[in-house]
Amino acid sequence: MSAFTVLVAIAAIVFVVGQQLIGGALQGKRLVLLPAVLTVIGIVEIAGNKAHADAIDVSLLTASAAAAITIGLALGMMTRLERRNGYLWAQLPTRGVWLWGGLIASRVAIEGIAHVTGAHLAAGTAAILLTLGLNRAAQALAVVARAISAGIPFAPEKDGSVFGAGWFSPSTGR
Repeated sequence: MSAFTVLVAIAAIVFVVGQQLIGGALQGKRLVLLPAVLTVIGIVEIAGNKAHADAIDVSLLTASAAAAITIGLALGMMTRLERRNGYLWAQLPTRGVWLWGGLIASRVAIEGIAHVTGAHLAAGTAAILLTLGLNRAAQALAVVARAISAGIPFAPEKDGSVFGAGWFSPSTGR
């Protein structure tokens, strides 16, 4: 992995963590679609890699995915959600930085093991995208479930529509 890729990954994580600590209105498309895109890109890149995954690659990718999902769910449960101006507003408490640190540490450990064992797929950029996508998707899942339970709709998109608006309406016939 190049130094540039590492710097871009660090910059992206610093930006995401910073935004979560500051807090803000949550738009549903951004919350749900970005993790899906990252996850799909990671899967497609891994599947399309010319090197075939061996048992070590699969084990390391599975461990990385499990850590990412677990930490993402914890981040989603820890995130403060409230209604501001009628819409969902979220903020990660400062202690959430420890979970981000755990995600980074788990990824560094996986990278180290992958390099020592020659597991090139688990050590690649695609694995980082997959890990980050799964982490963000798990956090989004927890936040969406909590928002629906609380009846707080997402903030409007730029076009004024509210993603998943029907999820927050009073149920009929359930």
